[in-house]
Amino acid sequence: MEITIRPKTWVALAGLLVMVLSAPVADAQIKPKKNAKQAPDPFKQQRLAFDVRKLVWPNPPAVARIKYVNLLTGEKIDWEALQPPKGKKKQSWMDRLAGTDPDAGTLKKTPYQLIRPYGVAVDSKGRIYTADQGVDAIFIFDADNQKVELIRNGYEAHFGMMNGLAVDDDDRLFVTDMKLRQVMVFDANHKQETAFGNEVLGRPGGIAIDRENRFLYVVDTEKDIVDVFDADSFKLLRHIGTPGKKHTLTAPGTFSLPSSVAVDNEGNVYVTDTLNNRIEIFDADGNFIRMFGKNGDGVADFTRPKGIAVDVDKNIWVIDTYQDRMKIYNQEGRLLAYVGDHGNYPGQFMAAFGVAIDKQNRVITSEQWPGRLQVFRYVTEAEAAEAAKEQATPVKQEEEPKKAAPAARKAQLTQKESAKS
Repeated sequence: MEITIRPKTWVALAGLLVMVLSAPVADAQIKPKKNAKQAPDPFKQQRLAFDVRKLVWPNPPAVARIKYVNLLTGEKIDWEALQPPKGKKKQSWMDRLAGTDPDAGTLKKTPYQLIRPYGVAVDSKGRIYTADQGVDAIFIFDADNQKVELIRNGYEAHFGMMNGLAVDDDDRLFVTDMKLRQVMVFDANHKQETAFGNEVLGRPGGIAIDRENRFLYVVDTEKDIVDVFDADSFKLLRHIGTPGKKHTLTAPGTFSLPSSVAVDNEGNVYVTDTLNNRIEIFDADGNFIRMFGKNGDGVADFTRPKGIAVDVDKNIWVIDTYQDRMKIYNQEGRLLAYVGDHGNYPGQFMAAFGVAIDKQNRVITSEQWPGRLQVFRYVTEAEAAEAAKEQATPVKQEEEPKKAAPAARKAQLTQKESAKS
């Protein structure tokens, strides 16, 4: 049997279908009660609040040797000031004709934030410096007064591509510039005094100052050497390493793409030999002493070491950029502890780079991807020994009442016998 549907019937059926689809569903019109509790969204990110000052390494009950202190990201942000103004201004006929917005330009300038910080240094006042290639500025953090000052490219100075930072006892700031192939010098008021080294430097990176011997060490990553300048006259004195071998040398005392340099309180020099995945140590005259480290993904091994610093106990702190870990070694190259892993939480790192230690035993690290500095506190050997004594003291106090208990019991028995008699 064959059924034929006429054109008019098709039109009627289509109209009926549109009415059915456009009709509101009864269940969809049911509104939740005002006082009804809504189920939590399982996919909504939960914000966790905790006191970062309680972060320590190693974990209790062991005596803490590293404590978390602070996180620095840039100038303070006033979020209320960044909100759009309340009440939209009336657009005049001239604004409409020109296509302009009367509210444009009413927002305050966005505060400067870290983007890609590299070298780190600290002055005598405890102010923390970092060279940010993303912002093209040097950030100066005064944590005590909660202030941030900047030395900006094109305003207070002219930078090409900053990398390493160092500060001497007079608070003079030394800045290596990889693009301009020079070291820039700023006075204590952050005014540029001079620049030097562009006739000998290829690609200057890390920098460190020996305050006692007045040596300024500058890593030349391109030439695989460490140049040694006089810290006052800026005259080139000598260099450590063998130049001109295009990052192929592996013998002790040579480098392949070195990154950073540090000096201890005895004038010994420590260099991160990045491509060779090792640390090399020299005396103040540039003589090779020893080296340690090898390529590997273990926590004691290196996978592109970059930043380096030495604490008051002569422990060696190394930033492993690929592993995103801060590692602490003794003078023999034995791993003592490490902090970090890949991540954005406090105590974790993403593209970690620089490290510096000040006279207050603060340890400051820089990392690129979150654009931030993290501040830790190193607990010295003397402080740790004192803390261990304090932890042991309560145990002795608890034992004293136990020793006194038999004497008290004997006194009670004597009183009872006296009462009976």
